Amino acid sequence: MMDAGSTVPAPKRILVVGAGLSGAVVARELADAGHHVTVQDERRHIAGNCHTEVDPRTGILVHAYGPHIFHTDDAAVWAYVTRFADMVPFRHRVKAVAGGRVYSLPINLHTINQLYGRAMTPCEARHFIRSQAIAGDDAPVSFEEQALRFVGPRIYETFLRGYTRKQWGVEPSDLPASILKRLPLRFDYDDRYFDHRHQAMPRHGYTEMVARILDAPRIELRLNAPFDGRPGPEFDHLVYTGPLDRYFGQDLGPLGYRTLEFERFEVEGDAQGTAVVNFCDEEVPYTRVTEHRHFSPWGETPPERSVCFREYSHAARPGDIPYYPLRLLGDRKLLSHYRARAEAEEGVTFVGRLGTYAYLDMDKAIARALETAGALNAAWAREAEAPAFVHAP
Repeated sequence: MMDAGSTVPAPKRILVVGAGLSGAVVARELADAGHHVTVQDERRHIAGNCHTEVDPRTGILVHAYGPHIFHTDDAAVWAYVTRFADMVPFRHRVKAVAGGRVYSLPINLHTINQLYGRAMTPCEARHFIRSQAIAGDDAPVSFEEQALRFVGPRIYETFLRGYTRKQWGVEPSDLPASILKRLPLRFDYDDRYFDHRHQAMPRHGYTEMVARILDAPRIELRLNAPFDGRPGPEFDHLVYTGPLDRYFGQDLGPLGYRTLEFERFEVEGDAQGTAVVNFCDEEVPYTRVTEHRHFSPWGETPPERSVCFREYSHAARPGDIPYYPLRLLGDRKLLSHYRARAEAEEGVTFVGRLGTYAYLDMDKAIARALETAGALNAAWAREAEAPAFVHAP
């Protein structure tokens, strides 16, 4: 409703559940548009799973929920993050241990020559891998089929099969082929994990970046405040970034998520010489080891001790932090029911990787949050109902 004598709608009172990247960006955009926003989070800190904090024993900036590397080709998203953080160029490089040997990742010309004990040129390697791949007429459906068509049995069995079983907890034949399509295969010696134009880390961590995003006069922050299922009558609209199934009390059943557990250890000096080492052999229970001194290499002097984490993946149980969706056949069917219920709700918009049950890199999460806030502001400017989803699951 408009104020008397006004030509613009009155500001809304908005509750944003979740102080992660998606919630913070939506909150800031709505606040800058003149709305009053309360951001509520059940954790003790902001920034969600990209929360960073200085380790008190070593002074190393630690990614508390696993490493996050910012990378994008989206100029608008890059402009947005550089508005709130000093972004330092960072080239992510990963190694893999398989069969007691260290290899270069992602799979590139060096990896291929290492594995086969050859010295092939790019052209020779391309023809060689083509000869190793298993041909087929139908489009690959599963991760395993895609891998065998893509790189052949030996590379699949060395680098992908065991790691995938550990990471996803299911057979590669039960995972969709689309998962493998995200992994690059290069026939040169480029070992950069990402090939986006912008690759960087915030100098002072993601938590400080999110704090700056939330630093606006019309934003109120409430931490250690679990959401009890419905906003109070003082709010006009809810923006929900939590798990979609949890909003409905999981009364149709839980959606499948994987979660991570971290085993912290310290060593003197440099533990592994790079930020991430994947462990591809299935008999090794963890998926990778991350060494956090290498995520901020711009320090003046290297720390005397190094902080590392072994990562273990397993199915999310009640009370676990959901990291990424499984999206298996049963999940997709259940998701369609939750989506229909969400679209029938009034006064709530679902956004983010949890709210839309989607695997989103940080740049995509920011882009979708900006688009969601824009859609809400546009709807309210027309005095129309805000959509339940701007990006439907």
